Amino acid sequence: MTDSAQPSPLTEAPSSVPSPAMIDAPSDESALTVEDPRKDDPSVPVALADDIPPPDNGRFVHFPADCPPLLSVIIDAEEEFAWDSFTRSATSVTNIRAQTQAQALFEPYGVVPTYCIDYPVASQEDGIAPLRDLMADGRCEIGAQLHSWVTPPFDETITRTSTFAGNLPKALELAKIRQLTEIIGETFGIAPKVYRAGRYGLGPNTADALVQFGYEIDCSVLPWVNLRPRQGPDFSRFSTTPFWLDQRGGLLELPVTAGMVGLLESVGIGATVYRRTSTPAANRWRVPAVLSRLGFLNRIPLTPEGTTLSEAKKVTRWLAERGHRTFCVNYHSSSLAVGHTPYVRNSRDLTAFLDWLSGYLEFFFGEIGGQAATPGEIRLRALGSGRAA
Repeated sequence: MTDSAQPSPLTEAPSSVPSPAMIDAPSDESALTVEDPRKDDPSVPVALADDIPPPDNGRFVHFPADCPPLLSVIIDAEEEFAWDSFTRSATSVTNIRAQTQAQALFEPYGVVPTYCIDYPVASQEDGIAPLRDLMADGRCEIGAQLHSWVTPPFDETITRTSTFAGNLPKALELAKIRQLTEIIGETFGIAPKVYRAGRYGLGPNTADALVQFGYEIDCSVLPWVNLRPRQGPDFSRFSTTPFWLDQRGGLLELPVTAGMVGLLESVGIGATVYRRTSTPAANRWRVPAVLSRLGFLNRIPLTPEGTTLSEAKKVTRWLAERGHRTFCVNYHSSSLAVGHTPYVRNSRDLTAFLDWLSGYLEFFFGEIGGQAATPGEIRLRALGSGRAA
């Protein structure tokens, strides 16, 4: 196994710049195309939602010092579609049968991945059958992922704004979450407890909807990333620390694992500098890339999609040394089938992808001394830890 992933011709930027996979969108959304068969019909208007305020200190979850590093795996289980185009007709889910390749790597370490499935996966036999077999054997858990443009009711025109579900009117977002939750219940016989908003489209009404339908964990926060230029939420003041998303403290937020690594973070100004240097203008001048190469600041997400294995090890060590205890590997199910993502274009890319997973698991459970934990198990530990003072 190797410490480096095969570079993709579409992702030359360093990991300090959010990769297309991590945000499900092209870096220049002026290239975005949409196809909506109802575009000439009356539809619900969709506008950019209000900002989500970052949590106050009392809602953060801090685990005790003797808690081992905990690793979960959350997979965006979804249809195959072009990430620069959104259409209701792209609903093929043949990639789901390819998930057994990674399952074979997880099981020796006791890792039970969570597949956050969207409506096309939950409503078609190509998506249902492979995952139902894994779930029946206790080898995976099923969560929910909302891709609004392929989830009924289809009362909105597809625009780049409406593809972030948190921008939808409250009633429409609620209705889509209801439909997604109900179809998962019908086909898998369970009430999903883990939710991810597709494109990380968390909105000001999402938490209330999730509580209403019995969800216990959300994993939609993309730390330090501002998606407002793409018509999405602003997470630039959110860190990777878990917190209670609702006021009552029952809905746990497990942000995407990403770390700020470098000299500027060591002196406590990493997040501030990143906010000011990750604007579209700064990216055009490649300011984040320069900071990364100089060792001043690098935002590294924990994913085999655009992050090398050596970077993943580096950010894990960095976070663990600073007391962080929850780690989550994220990727898209379609990356395990050749030709559906920028990261796995051929069989060599697929081998490198699987080698990354194998190498990271060996590292985390060896050098780091970590333990496997599902999101639900992490939530139970969080409830035991109480709120931060």
